[in-house]
Amino acid sequence: MSPKIAIVILNWNGAKLMQQFLPSVIEFSKNETTDIIVADNGSTDESLSVLRTEFPEVEILDLKQNYGFARGYNEALKQIEADYFVILNSDVEVTSGWLDSPVALMEADPAIAAVQPKILSYHQKTHFEYAGAAGGFIDRFGYPFCRGRIFDEVEADLGQYNNQTDIFWATGACMFVRAKLFHEAGGFDADFWAHMEEIDLCWRLINNGYRIVYTPESTVFHVGGGSLPYDSPRKLFLNFRNNLWLLYKNLPGNQLFPVLFMRMILDGVAAVKLLAEFNLNGIRSVLKAHFHFYRSLPGLQKKRKLAARSGHYTRSAKRLPRSIVFQFYIRKRKQFSEIPL
Repeated sequence: MSPKIAIVILNWNGAKLMQQFLPSVIEFSKNETTDIIVADNGSTDESLSVLRTEFPEVEILDLKQNYGFARGYNEALKQIEADYFVILNSDVEVTSGWLDSPVALMEADPAIAAVQPKILSYHQKTHFEYAGAAGGFIDRFGYPFCRGRIFDEVEADLGQYNNQTDIFWATGACMFVRAKLFHEAGGFDADFWAHMEEIDLCWRLINNGYRIVYTPESTVFHVGGGSLPYDSPRKLFLNFRNNLWLLYKNLPGNQLFPVLFMRMILDGVAAVKLLAEFNLNGIRSVLKAHFHFYRSLPGLQKKRKLAARSGHYTRSAKRLPRSIVFQFYIRKRKQFSEIPL
């Protein structure tokens, strides 16, 4: 029997995005075992009326309020029965056969918890897209990067990453995840609100013995920066704060304080760089992120203890054993293929 698939799109004031991108999702996805569901995060635009009048084949979950990305998905997925969830951003154009390879991989290997397809840029389709590219990794100090994208350097897709491989994290822009494992892991950490919650989830899944896999046989095109522009002070704050939360929650005890100490130094260097650029909003975002991190330490400690009790530290998730900051800025290695793994 074919597995039940639920494609779940979290929407907030994205009526125009629905009109632009839902047609491709419907064309290349709708069948008797696949549901397309839009979970609306308390939109105040015409999203719900557009969905009801223009896309009657799409199921609507009206969440009534804006829970953010992480909790919004948690609230929606509690209400959906499926074997596999496809967490899909509202600004993604999918292609023919995009469901086939990720689902086939998970059907063939129960150790695979999540799969990411190739993520290309909607506006420059010859290049990878920032959020996910050809699969995500993090370095020893917690900085995320991708095959095909390191910091702001995005590569052209020349077929250099057309091999299936295990990765550290799959992007929340388009993530196929085994529903049972999503729920068993506790879903996304709702406190993150948005940004890096998918890395946190994947880290927990890996520490519990499961695999995260990238497949090049499925391709989607992502606009990116839809809810928050990439240069937004709010996005900068969430990225710095959530990255510190990510490390505190998931690092093994013998690595926690050395890594956090080094991160404080590196974040200080980032603040100096922002100062040199006269980016005062950016500096405020970094300082605010660290203030929130220190203030949240009691809650983070409880999460560490919970993870330890559930066995999350029985395995040490594989990370790049060197600094991507050093490789990129000092060694001038701008492409993933140049990084010694």
